[in-house]
Amino acid sequence: MSGRKAAGAAVGGGLLVAGTTSDAGKSVVTAGICRWLVRQGVSVAPFKAQNMSLNSFVTREGAEIGRAQAMQAAAARIEPTALMNPVLLKPGSDRSSQVVLLGKPVGELSARGYHSGRQEQLLGTVTDCLAELRRTHDAVICEGAGSPAEINLRRTDIVNMGIARAARIPVVVVGDIDRGGVFASFFGTTALLSPEDQALVAGYLVNKFRGDVTLLEPGLEMLRGLTGRRTFGVLPYAHGLGIDEEDGLRVSLRGAVRESVVAPPAGEDILRVAVCAVPLMSNFTDVDALAAEPGVVVRFVDRPEELADADLVVLPGTRGTVRALAWLRERGLADAVVRRAAQGRPVLGICGGYQMLGERIEDDVESRAGTVDGLGLLPLRVRFAVEKTLARPVGEALGEPVEGYEIHHGVAEVAGGEGFLDGCRAGSVWGTHWHGSLESDGFRRAFLREVARAAGRRFVPAPDTRFGALREEQLDRLGDLIEEHADTKALLRLIEEGVPEGLPFVPPGAP
Repeated sequence: MSGRKAAGAAVGGGLLVAGTTSDAGKSVVTAGICRWLVRQGVSVAPFKAQNMSLNSFVTREGAEIGRAQAMQAAAARIEPTALMNPVLLKPGSDRSSQVVLLGKPVGELSARGYHSGRQEQLLGTVTDCLAELRRTHDAVICEGAGSPAEINLRRTDIVNMGIARAARIPVVVVGDIDRGGVFASFFGTTALLSPEDQALVAGYLVNKFRGDVTLLEPGLEMLRGLTGRRTFGVLPYAHGLGIDEEDGLRVSLRGAVRESVVAPPAGEDILRVAVCAVPLMSNFTDVDALAAEPGVVVRFVDRPEELADADLVVLPGTRGTVRALAWLRERGLADAVVRRAAQGRPVLGICGGYQMLGERIEDDVESRAGTVDGLGLLPLRVRFAVEKTLARPVGEALGEPVEGYEIHHGVAEVAGGEGFLDGCRAGSVWGTHWHGSLESDGFRRAFLREVARAAGRRFVPAPDTRFGALREEQLDRLGDLIEEHADTKALLRLIEEGVPEGLPFVPPGAP
């Protein structure tokens, strides 16, 4: 396996990284395998047939995919494409989601409606996408979703054993030992599968282990005896990876969230950033670049008193702008933000947060709430369009080049203020539809200087923080975890040769 395959070449190797549960570590393990393989000279691509996430990204061809797959593409050192995540579900409530197919929204469906027929119809589409990636790459590392043992959904499954069966690719199951019960989870996951599905499960990968691995070995041997399957590695718990989340904000708002300063500030003061954790929050990764700055502390908040000591308040993107606005008002956060603006204290709105800062919102598309008053802090009116804007804009702000990406139905009509990217600024309040703009290093530093000046802080941005380089270091750490703690020879053989013959069937309840 080496080099990039020519179109029409033989089908490349594959592997499905499944998990005993959601958040077992499938996304980061997939990224780690991609980075390890590309460092060996293997042309590799990530793939996830169906993703449910509010964290998304726009590819260069204008397709919307899960942000985790964009991160995995970066791990593989290739450009992300719609082929890598053909189906994206963006929740709009507890019962329905927007369905994004091959990068474009095709409608809203309830969970029952999706699993009652629509999902099954998409199997051909996702297998075609996977086949195309396998034709053009030496290997494709697929990520599952949730658990493959969700037996109530197996008939319509297209992302776990459904895609593994259709494409005949081997499966490695990841378990988070930090949660406890990992051996029972491995055994139970395997035992609940049908004989045909079990035949594709090659073995297991333990994730987030703390301590002496020799203490784990007797359990691994017992697991092999019970299931006839090996464990391909024990990955240690790794702190501070900061890799893009997939499903949502997995943090407690009552605890300190990213509150530790990454490094001492370059100036005399630190800057405190409070992000309002609105419902259906999307692309909260926008503030990761702020959290990476020495001397900047970022936390997510849901109470007005938590804004008191903040030097910057961020209203982030959301899949439900009107709902998030009502939530801000119910909790007293809206009044607190308005008071801050009146005092000249900095506020930044991104995408849905930008829309909330305007004078009026007309929404007959997302919430169908009609006309709703905004916070009135920026001179703009927003009208929701049926067509979604998906773009990768470039521009300049505060004298620095900026890149970003847009994902929104709201169309803003700006009637004053100063220009700011595609949005505007009024005093100490800024707003833009551009996600990812703070990853542009020069612009981020210029913006933080503006915030520090308005907040009266003696904060100086570090001159050498490069967010892209930090992301590369994190992806290399993931590759190191695989290279140093997994049986890479066995993994490579599995990817190249497929499922081992003669794997035994494990009946439920045995022994």
